[in-house]
Amino acid sequence: MFALAHAEDRTLRMSTLAGYSNSTLSRLSRAVARLETKNWIRRTPDPTDGRFTLAILTDAGEQKVEQAAPGHEATVNRLVFDSLTTAQTRQLRDISRRITTAIRTQDSWTPPPKATE
Repeated sequence: MFALAHAEDRTLRMSTLAGYSNSTLSRLSRAVARLETKNWIRRTPDPTDGRFTLAILTDAGEQKVEQAAPGHEATVNRLVFDSLTTAQTRQLRDISRRITTAIRTQDSWTPPPKATE
C-alpha cells in the first residue's frame, strides 16, 4: 500500500507491484484480494493494455496508510534504531545500501525521500 500511496495517481500495474514487493503475481493477487474486501485497494483492467491489471489505492486505503505510518515508524525506531549507537546506525545504513544495490533491478521501486517538516 505504501508503494501505491507514492505512485502517480496511486496506481501501479499488478506485475510492477509484485516486482516491488519481491512477490509472485499469484501471492500478490491473494493479498490484494484481502485488501479489496476492506475497500483499501481496487483492481481494474489497464485501459492502455488489457493484458495487465492495475491496482489502485482507494481514498480509504490512503487514509489507512496515513494512519499506520507514525506507529510503523515508531515501532521500527524502537526495535531497530534505539538500541544502536550512532556508529552502528551508520554501519547499518551502509550495509543496507550495499544489499539493496545487489538485489534491486534497474526498474525497481525506490521509497520517496522523507518529507521535511
